[in-house]
Amino acid sequence: MVFCLFAQVALGQDSRYFEKRTYTAHEGKRPDLIKRFEDHTLKLFEKNGIENIAYFIPTDENNNTLIFILAYPDQDSRDILWNKFANDPEWQRAYKASEANGPLVSKVDQTFMTLSGELSPEIIRDTNEGSRVFELRTYTMFPGKVDAIHARFRDYTRELFQKHGMTNVMYWYTVEKDNAQPKLVYLLAHKTEKAGKTSFEKFGKDPAWITVRDASEQNGKIVEKVESVYLNPLPFSPLK
Repeated sequence: MVFCLFAQVALGQDSRYFEKRTYTAHEGKRPDLIKRFEDHTLKLFEKNGIENIAYFIPTDENNNTLIFILAYPDQDSRDILWNKFANDPEWQRAYKASEANGPLVSKVDQTFMTLSGELSPEIIRDTNEGSRVFELRTYTMFPGKVDAIHARFRDYTRELFQKHGMTNVMYWYTVEKDNAQPKLVYLLAHKTEKAGKTSFEKFGKDPAWITVRDASEQNGKIVEKVESVYLNPLPFSPLK
């Protein structure tokens, strides 16, 4: 459940350490991978103190990945809890049985993140509001522009998203190696993928947004690169 966010986010005190994991499945193996998560992995994460946040597959049928987000109580507990899970005899049995006909995952990518309490909504709904599609967006900023992107989202962008029918869900900053500049990662919810794209078109043409963007970029552009992927939540995902 995601209700535990309420008080922590409202007070800006959410100390959890998040991990976004992307599994690329071997050809034809993603259904087996999803079944392993549904039957075993989620409950074994919980058993070992790891919080399940969300599970998705891309709307693009050519994208053979499973994307999910976990949370740990804090950064220091991450490796301890992950190793506890990995060494759990119940997990090892389930893993071995699921791969009797060959490995399921060809590649694992991981991103560590901390929640931005100031940007994330105070209330994050974990009830299914009908059929929703999510959009995961990642912003790479030009050097020294993290404060600028934060201020723009805090003061303007989120409200303009809402104006154009988009639901703000969660906002994070990545934790990079060697203290490199973080990226902004966030989740939006849309009624459909088409609705999301239409909303962004309207947002981009909104005179209020253009004024905000131009004013915020008087000292140079802020965002160097934007990555976007549309996602369908899996039936067992806590966040739908």
